[in-house]
Amino acid sequence: MSLLRFKMVERAINNKAIYVKAPASQPSDYYGSKVFGRNAMRKYLNRQTYDALIDTMESGTPLTADIADSIAAGMRQWALDNGADHYTHWFQPLTGGTAEKHDSFSEPDGRGGVLEEFSGKLLVQQEPDASSFPNGGIRNTFEARGYSAWDPASPAFIVGTTLCIPTIFISYTGEALDYKMPLLRSLAAIDSAATAVCQYFDKSVSRVKTYLGWEQEYFLVDEGLWAVRSDLMLTGRTLMGHESAKNQQLEDHYFGAIPERVMAFMRDLEYESLMLGIPLKTRHNEVAPNQFELAPVYEEANLANDHNQLLMTIMDKVARRHNFRVLLHEKPFKGVNGSGKHCNWSIGTDTGINLIGPGRTPQENLQFIVFLVNVIAAVHRHNGLLKATIMSATNEHRLGANEAPPAIISTFLGTQLSTVLDKLERSKSEDAIRFDAKNVFKMSGVQHLPSIFLDNTDRNRTSPFAFTGNRFEFRAVGSSANCAEAVIVINSIVAEQLTRFKRDVDAKIESGMRKEKAIYEVLKRLIKESRAIHFDGNGYSEEWRLEAARRGLDCETSTPLIFDRYLDKTTIDMFRSVGVYTPVEVEARTEVKWETYTKKIQIEARVLGDIAMNNIIPIASKYEGILLDKAWKLKELGLSATTDIELIQRIQHHTAQIQSLTAEMIERRKVANRIDDQRAKAIAYHDTVAVYLDQIRHHIDKLEEIVDDQLWPLPKYRELLFLK
Repeated sequence: MSLLRFKMVERAINNKAIYVKAPASQPSDYYGSKVFGRNAMRKYLNRQTYDALIDTMESGTPLTADIADSIAAGMRQWALDNGADHYTHWFQPLTGGTAEKHDSFSEPDGRGGVLEEFSGKLLVQQEPDASSFPNGGIRNTFEARGYSAWDPASPAFIVGTTLCIPTIFISYTGEALDYKMPLLRSLAAIDSAATAVCQYFDKSVSRVKTYLGWEQEYFLVDEGLWAVRSDLMLTGRTLMGHESAKNQQLEDHYFGAIPERVMAFMRDLEYESLMLGIPLKTRHNEVAPNQFELAPVYEEANLANDHNQLLMTIMDKVARRHNFRVLLHEKPFKGVNGSGKHCNWSIGTDTGINLIGPGRTPQENLQFIVFLVNVIAAVHRHNGLLKATIMSATNEHRLGANEAPPAIISTFLGTQLSTVLDKLERSKSEDAIRFDAKNVFKMSGVQHLPSIFLDNTDRNRTSPFAFTGNRFEFRAVGSSANCAEAVIVINSIVAEQLTRFKRDVDAKIESGMRKEKAIYEVLKRLIKESRAIHFDGNGYSEEWRLEAARRGLDCETSTPLIFDRYLDKTTIDMFRSVGVYTPVEVEARTEVKWETYTKKIQIEARVLGDIAMNNIIPIASKYEGILLDKAWKLKELGLSATTDIELIQRIQHHTAQIQSLTAEMIERRKVANRIDDQRAKAIAYHDTVAVYLDQIRHHIDKLEEIVDDQLWPLPKYRELLFLK
């Protein structure tokens, strides 16, 4: 095994950057070339079909069977012209990844030949079954069928030789089994609620869209070194490994020159992404060694989420061409920064106004304050639920460390904006409200807000949900997560809060209060009620943890217990009121979360036990035998063997602890496995099994410091993190 390690180290050292040729001279020449976008639609669809599809995409107008057939014919011909020979309904099950089942365009013609067939029926709906995906009990054995249905708002694309059609995935009885369906529901919910509030300020607003800008962090590891580490291969993280003498303490990797081999990978990935219509914009070294980040231009949330899911798939494929493996685990290496996926969220009108950004007029600034305060109120009301959206068996290793926000939700607004809200809360109506000659409502301290806040350049990196000038940055989302999980909840809670806001304002108006004063009164109350969620200080401090508890914020740290927030009555009522999840769907998804958590810890425990007993203990024993032989010979010669005996004793101690702790962990796992209830089983795995992982790791890492480097079987951190 040690020989394999050094062989892979040598190979990693000798790996060179692979030349990558750009598809064309300029990105504009090939951008979206693998996407059935509007340019392709114009070419392959007749005018009637094109107009009908655009109407469906923009307004949700149902497609007729004839139009669907016409779209399918055009899409098929475009796909064939671009080298595709199969098609698939591409969906996002509750595994967190994507799924696809490929079918050939070729159909027997009954005369010994084949025809390229692809009807509107096949485009719009399929029955992939996919009964093995987690569903939380929604799909019983006797009704396990699942259906995928085309989402026209997401353009089809080609990967390799397969036409991929973005779809939703639902059960036989109509429940959502994926992330896209509830995301689409949440987008509709916030559109309706936000548009209604916008009517207070601009009657021309007819639609509000949600926008998402994600930042994808990841690690790259040489493929050969990855293959020798079964923990990386099977769990995505190193379950053992002593910190390298040098890691990130010099901060010399952050924003440094991108290594040549990595740059080749990045260029290749960018070419693939741009051809698929993913508008990648930014690339750079992150803080930890061999950690990197990329980010696109902001897009409509549904499309942005599709692009992130697609990117995570092609990242792996491209990395393998360059003899790398991509690590999307939130904490693959102990002692250095983990990886997140910051989700930058905003909403905007069809008239071009960003509702989460200060405006140019007093009226626009008032509108901005209204939406800002309602978002904050929603986050405060559902702070526990918002935390539940980002918790997982993988992200729990990252949250609360020095590079990531704590597992306590709070909002950061910045000094200037906090001052404005404080002033508004403390003011009397006659101090805060005034009218100009045209009876336009103005607020003292609001109408003069600048377009750019000073705090933009000094964002609070410890805040999980920070306002950054024209959007909110949800920094707690994990790097491997589906962005939809967080966006669904943000959209839903904000939609509910905006609906409550409009109800309260309208009630005051109906009682005879002026609209402007009614808005002011409700805003003032919301600011006061949600004050507990405001925190502009150090989120890493122990003082904040104590203060957060005093404020009544959710401070739970056990991942299985955090998932309980999905089942709170306030949560179920909220989802039902905005039409995003039924109670059955909420319960099912929570069940899946517990089940997934259990399985991930179970796999880690099994992998660690296998490595400990079959790799580490034998190697430590072998080295112990060498030391015993040496000590015996020294004693025979009358020389002191004290140092060697001390080493032998240390090895014996650590190996004995590993064996004992591993045996205990196995027994604990057996007990937990006998539990039928998924919640109870997840809690048992968290409380009685997962606790052994770090304990066993401690002793293995101590052995790594002692055992002869030439015998140690696993690539060490210095090799995994610094060979690129």
